Amino acid sequence: MKNRSEIEEKYKWDLSKFCKDEKDFYAKLDAMTKKLEEFKAFEGKLSDDDTLLKYLKFKYKFYEDTCFDLYANLRQSEDASNRAANEMCEKLGMFYSKLSPIVTSIETEIDKFSLAKLNRLKDDAKFSAYKRFFEQTIRHKKHNLSKKEEILLAKMGECLGGCSDSYDKFSDVDLKFDKIKDKNGKEHEFSQSNYSLYAESDDRVLRENAFREINSKRGDFIHFLAANYISNVKEDCVIAKVRKYKSALEESLYCEEIDTRVYDMLIKKVRENVALQQRYFELKRRMLKLDKFAIYDTFAPVAKNTKKFTYDEAIEIIKKAVAVLGDEYVNLVQRAKDERWIDVFPNKNKTSGAFSTANKGATPVVLTNFEGNLEGVFTLAHELGHAIHSYFSNKTQPIQTAYYTIFVAEVASTTNEQLLLQYLLKNAKTDAERISYYDYFLKEMRSCIFRQTMFAEFEEFAHAEYEKEHPLSCELLCEKYKELNDFYHGKKVVQIPQMQYEWARIPHFYNSFYVYKYAIGLICSLKISSQLLQEKNFAKKYIKFLSSGCSKDPVSLLQIADCDLTQEKTFDDAFSMCEKYIENWENVLRA
Repeated sequence: MKNRSEIEEKYKWDLSKFCKDEKDFYAKLDAMTKKLEEFKAFEGKLSDDDTLLKYLKFKYKFYEDTCFDLYANLRQSEDASNRAANEMCEKLGMFYSKLSPIVTSIETEIDKFSLAKLNRLKDDAKFSAYKRFFEQTIRHKKHNLSKKEEILLAKMGECLGGCSDSYDKFSDVDLKFDKIKDKNGKEHEFSQSNYSLYAESDDRVLRENAFREINSKRGDFIHFLAANYISNVKEDCVIAKVRKYKSALEESLYCEEIDTRVYDMLIKKVRENVALQQRYFELKRRMLKLDKFAIYDTFAPVAKNTKKFTYDEAIEIIKKAVAVLGDEYVNLVQRAKDERWIDVFPNKNKTSGAFSTANKGATPVVLTNFEGNLEGVFTLAHELGHAIHSYFSNKTQPIQTAYYTIFVAEVASTTNEQLLLQYLLKNAKTDAERISYYDYFLKEMRSCIFRQTMFAEFEEFAHAEYEKEHPLSCELLCEKYKELNDFYHGKKVVQIPQMQYEWARIPHFYNSFYVYKYAIGLICSLKISSQLLQEKNFAKKYIKFLSSGCSKDPVSLLQIADCDLTQEKTFDDAFSMCEKYIENWENVLRA
């Protein structure tokens, strides 16, 4: 794998919009550190409306001026072994560990306002820009602690969350893999970045060895990984209990304004429709002409679609696919390329996978590890969906309502993917090509809906066990993960022993109760993409949704785009669309 220095500059993101260099970063950090004293001047004075208004204006301007902070984290993502980047992140952590207790100390004064006063401020025209702030303050009032307790938790922020950092360092830097062999005995270099290439290989031996290697290496460290994850679970549960929530799951849903019925309905509907996934596996088994379908066959290509894409070709295809969203949206895809929002190719010690992030005051950025396969094109479209969502929200909303919640985040990204899929299907020239796209979608159905919901059940189990004062152990986690795999995949899918360790390679488990949102995202995007392609003016509604940030609760925001998660029909319609893809594939085979 190439070193960072070997990647051409045009394929690296431009971080100069955040900071010119490390010297500039430290200068900005020093300037913001000095401003911390200005925060303290507001302490004990917020009972006066005019002072309160000045404080809110100062606070949000302060946060807007810290957009440079992404520079440190993104430099670290480029190369996790970069000492300078790691030191910048440490300094940044120290800055926020100072800021957090100061803000907490001040805002506990607001938390203690009576409900009558908070409601008056919420409805006061003078405070209209901060309406959502007061709504959230009222919502969380019953879960707030005393001033001393809130300050203590805020000061602990520097050490809390360390389990995630430990996992990232282990996974991205320390974890090394052996070479793997193909059916001819030829050895291949193996890494997390190229895993998907081997998982999609038409060489079944290579696929199996890739599955075994990526999971067995976690198995070699499973007691450390289990202890690390269990510590993360305990942290979640203890904080939830301290804040008077019934569970860590309830806290997560409450903080994002999600009714527990939405989460419960997802689990229920996915379990009711698990036969769809198993029907898909049976189709693949027939196409691959296998006696038995194994877990390492899930990504196997069923039709020859081995075309490779250059990065430039991928951008052009995505632009055509999202044309239904209008010229501004298409132009933003081009800007992302031209202005180097995107860090394109893998390099040594670069963060694996892909992500997009943004701060108010600068255009978004995207990290990918583009390998030129079809999945790489879809991943690029996915992350550009996030980036353009951030662009519209930051452009339209003030900073206090610009940052949309994770719950709605996966809608924009998977809508881009659905539009790309429909474009490719429309332009497919052969049955084999069409089948490859049906297979791609159904893999996404499996990965985003069934797999992520299985993950959600796993982390819900882990947290619930601790909350019931049942002992958590490495063995219990592996046993539960195997049990869930067996249910979701069915009796006909051959498992391998190493799959019991797969849970230990899921980084999102360190951001608890995140994964189910992928399933929600795809369910919503199936409806939205269908309407975009069928209704001439629907794009305006969708762009309004993308531009709304967190100005409303997430379920209400999705209703802007005619997607109502309070209705069971929304889930039923999504699974009907999934079934239609299976039927289309079956019809091609019958023809």
